[in-house]
Amino acid sequence: MPDSPQKRLRPSWDEYFMELAYVVSKRSTCISRQVGAVVVKEKRIMTTGYNGAPSGIESCLDRGYCLRRRMDIQSGQHLELCRGSHAEENAIVQAAKFGICLAGGTIYCTHRPCLICSKMLINAGIKKAVYKGDYPHDMGKEMFEEAGVELVNFDGYIAGMDSGQPGLWDFKR
Repeated sequence: MPDSPQKRLRPSWDEYFMELAYVVSKRSTCISRQVGAVVVKEKRIMTTGYNGAPSGIESCLDRGYCLRRRMDIQSGQHLELCRGSHAEENAIVQAAKFGICLAGGTIYCTHRPCLICSKMLINAGIKKAVYKGDYPHDMGKEMFEEAGVELVNFDGYIAGMDSGQPGLWDFKR
């Protein structure tokens, strides 16, 4: 028997943090889509967020219906008509609440951030955004590019999220 332990495969840092974003998304209270976000600096988790209603407010999951679906609102439109906050927004708010600086950090998201979240992430000083699922419009992507934020479409496998089954992570529902 050799003296050294048998090597085992370890996930890359991107794989590790993307899987954590997926796990965070499971806490979502949104009926339509589960989104998770993890903000990291120097390979350390600063904050997490998932999409859902603000603290103390009844969520769509609690109410049993989605207002946006009842109004037949398309994805990416009239975001103000939603009880929930986006995962990226909640990650930023949690950092602010607990005095955590996100400047220079990387955000890992189960989806590419929308325009509003892209603007907030730019203003929070995020330098890199890694995402798995796409978003219906490109304006946020264009702003990231203009602001010099590196945008990485993660093409690795995430257990559970990449099952091939249509789920709450898919925009083509």
